[in-house]
Amino acid sequence: MYEFFLKLSRGFAWLGGLMLTALVLLTCLSVLGRKANEVLHGMVADGIAPGLARWLLEADIGAVKGDFELIEAGIAFSIFAFLPLCQITNGHASVDVFTAKLSPRSNRILRAVTETVFAVVLVLIAVQLAAGMLSKLHSGQTTFLLQFPVWWSYALSLTGAVAAAVVAVYMAMMRIGEMLTGRDILPADPGAGA
Repeated sequence: MYEFFLKLSRGFAWLGGLMLTALVLLTCLSVLGRKANEVLHGMVADGIAPGLARWLLEADIGAVKGDFELIEAGIAFSIFAFLPLCQITNGHASVDVFTAKLSPRSNRILRAVTETVFAVVLVLIAVQLAAGMLSKLHSGQTTFLLQFPVWWSYALSLTGAVAAAVVAVYMAMMRIGEMLTGRDILPADPGAGA
């Protein structure tokens, strides 16, 4: 079962990485287009190849329309897409100075409590994101420039949030099992390379 959730988490992390890559390329293209537009307007004003400059300006050389809207939607998905891998590999920040001196039983209890808190919070986030998505769906709200429905962004982010919540619930159940049985069920510290 652990392998299934690990593969699911890696899959979402790959999707999040692909989204981030696309957003970086979009940002670069938009910045280059904005700068090219500025240079072309300067060429027209200075009389340097004004015909060519006007022709390129009429071809809409400039920033990518709606770049901020696309980046906002894509970043939200990427954040949620990385959460399952962070959850299953214990990638969250921890303070080992305190836990290193605890007994194995105390560490199991602490891991069970923290994983349960993570699970509750991630389920709550997924539920609230679903409610937000339904609200945007029923309101018919669209983005300002591109006019795509806002609920699409919510739905995209919800996929990552649900995956994170499912992985977190699995991890909490396994850590509770470890606490109750007194033996390790999951890898102690798989790390992000797991």
